[in-house]
Amino acid sequence: MKRLVFLLLAFATLVSCGNAQNKQPMNQSGKKAALEVLYFHGAQRCVTCRAIESLTKEVLDNEYADAMKSGNLVFKVIDISKSENEAIADKYEVAWSSLILDKGGKVVNISDLGFSYAKSQPETFKIKLREELNKLLN
Repeated sequence: MKRLVFLLLAFATLVSCGNAQNKQPMNQSGKKAALEVLYFHGAQRCVTCRAIESLTKEVLDNEYADAMKSGNLVFKVIDISKSENEAIADKYEVAWSSLILDKGGKVVNISDLGFSYAKSQPETFKIKLREELNKLLN
């Protein structure tokens, strides 16, 4: 009898652990967390910084409009030189232009991707941005 109880408990534990991988991150109200696309910039911006913002906006507007409309995806442009944005810049530990994806606390910094491709290879940047967005949306 003890063996049967032990096996049932072990099975229940394994099943519950496996199900945890499939759950979507939730926000504090218990709803599915939105994917936040956060573009941080300073007061002065270079050509590459402007390209990162405009290409990100283009991809989101053209291909993720439904997700944005439903609230599953949110795009925020944040000027870190303004004092009211100090707390969010501190939260994500940014001190210069950065492109951050945050899905319920799972944070992915894709700033390097932007600086590598946005100006010189914009189509590559858009492809790689879509890949990162799709990983977090699915």
